[in-house]
Amino acid sequence: MSFTSPFPDVDIPNVSLYDFLFGGLTDADRARTALIDGGSGASVTYGELDAQVLGVAGALAARGLGVGDVVGLHSPNVPAFASVFHGILRSGATATTINALYTAEDIAKQLADSHAKALFTVSPLLPQAKAAAAQAGIPDELVVVLDGAEGHPSLRDLLVEGNSAPDVSFDPATHVAVLPYSSGTTGRPKGVMLSHRNLVANVCQIVPRMGITADDRLLCVLPFFHIYGMTVLLDAALYQRASLVTMPKFDLPEFLGNVAEKKCTYVFIAPPVAVALAKHPLVDQYDMSSVHTVFSGAAPLDHELGMAVAKRLGCNVRQGYGMSEMSPVSHAIPFDDDETRLDSCGPTVANMECKLVDPGTGEEVEYLAEGSTEVSAPGELWCKGPNVMLGYLGNEQATADTLDSDGYLHTGDIATVDGKGVVTIVDRLKELIKYKGYQVPPAELEALLLTHPQIADAAVIGVQDEDGEEVPKAFVVKQAGAEELTADDVIAFVAERVSPHKKVRRVEFIDIVPKSAAGKILRKDLRTAESASQS
Repeated sequence: MSFTSPFPDVDIPNVSLYDFLFGGLTDADRARTALIDGGSGASVTYGELDAQVLGVAGALAARGLGVGDVVGLHSPNVPAFASVFHGILRSGATATTINALYTAEDIAKQLADSHAKALFTVSPLLPQAKAAAAQAGIPDELVVVLDGAEGHPSLRDLLVEGNSAPDVSFDPATHVAVLPYSSGTTGRPKGVMLSHRNLVANVCQIVPRMGITADDRLLCVLPFFHIYGMTVLLDAALYQRASLVTMPKFDLPEFLGNVAEKKCTYVFIAPPVAVALAKHPLVDQYDMSSVHTVFSGAAPLDHELGMAVAKRLGCNVRQGYGMSEMSPVSHAIPFDDDETRLDSCGPTVANMECKLVDPGTGEEVEYLAEGSTEVSAPGELWCKGPNVMLGYLGNEQATADTLDSDGYLHTGDIATVDGKGVVTIVDRLKELIKYKGYQVPPAELEALLLTHPQIADAAVIGVQDEDGEEVPKAFVVKQAGAEELTADDVIAFVAERVSPHKKVRRVEFIDIVPKSAAGKILRKDLRTAESASQS
């Protein structure tokens, strides 16, 4: 037995991502603004974007790159990212998008693992990109610096060559379009093979739920190199002919200034940004009235935190769930749903089915009667659908461990579901704390800690006490001016609000909670630091 989406299936055309996004451009579409650089205000129309995409594809083909080749894209959010990303795919090659925060060693590992033959980057990131390319055997003439650098071709150089885009032929269902690398929070980063059909499918699945329209102006601070930004912002927005305002990194004054000055209507964030929007005094100095929706993903958003953002900005707040391995969205609270609690991730998107499986017994949990507002027992979430990856590049064992013979992706996340099909993620299977046999979800305690007015941010992991028992430890960032907050205060605050087995037993104050570029708490970094301090 399984549970499916409450929404009817959507049609998924069997075409390349380029044809899906750009094949139907009208003259009116071509005149519309596609991308706006948040810093300079420079803009690109859909017609100009399409021409640049075709130009990049032609330049790659002229260099002998196409179907069967991998090209690295190492850049923060700038308008040229869209041109290069879609140009790589239009050429028939595969794009492997690389974290802009990576060191030269990290970049080199991804280039080598993906067998990349060329690399696009930007001048501020050139030192590490150049060193990595040298390690991977990529010559300088195939290291393209978008904004130009001596000894390397620029994007402009490629475009002025005037090469026509090649005729290419491949099966959209099996041809790998992109190779994002999984975050590595539970192991070595792995190349996630996503086909053109995977990406097309997920845009078709989420567009009816997101409510993005051509009149929207989206603030894009979530990185395009991450699957969340790639599909939910870049591709879905382009498909709907909306305008995207790019930001290369998160800076709160710039974030707020872009919303106010450029009248952004739809803002996609990760929970750390929600904390700032709910609590930072600077927010009151900017006009945020243009925003009608804030959508959070990449990590769990607490209901109270989401409601605080909604109240302060006077907008709707929604949440979704996904993984790189699902292109990425499998669940989302619809834009027109005002009833579903924000600490859930909403119902399953169309064309998907799911299971909850008890990780201890391997048995599927019992689901509740339709319409029930109670929730099921927790279980590992398994998902199947047209957006699920082909597998991990060159790693058959990891693929077999994650994708079963029935096509279900084992997410590694523990979830519950109610009678309306609304799914709530409890925590990651491998990050649950076991205190005297009881399961303690770190995310639950982190959400609670964030409700404390003197706490700016928090993370929780399991540590060993003197008796060898695993206990919850909180790493806490104080709000400015909250110097008087003590560890005992934090422990008492949590103890008053949770069951005895969920109490925080230890507290450490830190300056910043380590997080990935997509906003996920890097608990593995905290565990590494904790182990080092105990040795």
